[in-house]
Amino acid sequence: MITIAYQGEPGSNSAAATADLYPGSTGMPCTSFEQALDAVTLGTADLAVIPVDNSAAGRVADVHHLLPESGLSLIGEYFLPIRFDLVVVPDGTAEQIECVRSHVHALGQCRKILREGGWRTLVTQDTAGAAREVAELGDPRHAALAPPAAAREYGLRVVRAGVEDDPDNTTRFVVLSRDAVTPQDTGAPTMSSLFFCVRNIPSALYKALGGFASNAVNITKIESYQIGAGLHPARFYIEIEGHPDERRVALALEELDFFSSEVRVLGVYPAHPHRRAGREQQAAGAAS
Repeated sequence: MITIAYQGEPGSNSAAATADLYPGSTGMPCTSFEQALDAVTLGTADLAVIPVDNSAAGRVADVHHLLPESGLSLIGEYFLPIRFDLVVVPDGTAEQIECVRSHVHALGQCRKILREGGWRTLVTQDTAGAAREVAELGDPRHAALAPPAAAREYGLRVVRAGVEDDPDNTTRFVVLSRDAVTPQDTGAPTMSSLFFCVRNIPSALYKALGGFASNAVNITKIESYQIGAGLHPARFYIEIEGHPDERRVALALEELDFFSSEVRVLGVYPAHPHRRAGREQQAAGAAS
């Protein structure tokens, strides 16, 4: 049995993603993303499952800050459909609600029902933690926006189910390990995550990324950040479609390396089926 660290409490979306990815594993709730990564680094957990971006709210965890210095490798990804229920104490009703608590991202993803109710909101550290707080308060004036599992976990009543604004609301999670696990290039859809720092020369980023364009390698994500007071060249985190052993990807990485002072492959892993489904959906929309 393996131990999986995740940020959040039992009943959270991170706990659900962990259970989906590794049925029968032991979950290790952590109070922060850094604590979850440290658990893997120190060997108290075998893997960590971290949310990195949400289709409605954007970036969740600062992977570009967390990964390069952690020494961990990215070995997988998972897309979880996000659902939120409005939950209260067992004898509470919607009419009694005065305050709704949840994580800031959840509050932002359920604006419609919050506007309808006209309730005060209270930001908490975690969606499942908000449900736990409501259970501990035992006050029908307090409600939480929480994942469906949280109501079962803390014995709460669901007064409105599926209150998220976007029915396609999805969060992408990544799996982190102490040991790099690079799959063989079999031609199956593959993702690669990279960290690089451009050389301090004019148009360095344009030149560094040119190889991806000329070799038809799709960049699905790019994030930049500075170290210190902005006196050093920018650092970048990118995700690309393809395996480093593919010729077109290898050529793109050669060009990236030439115009960079540092390049690190942070992980190579199978592309989740959600990517293909999303692409097919976009193609169907364009055709219509």
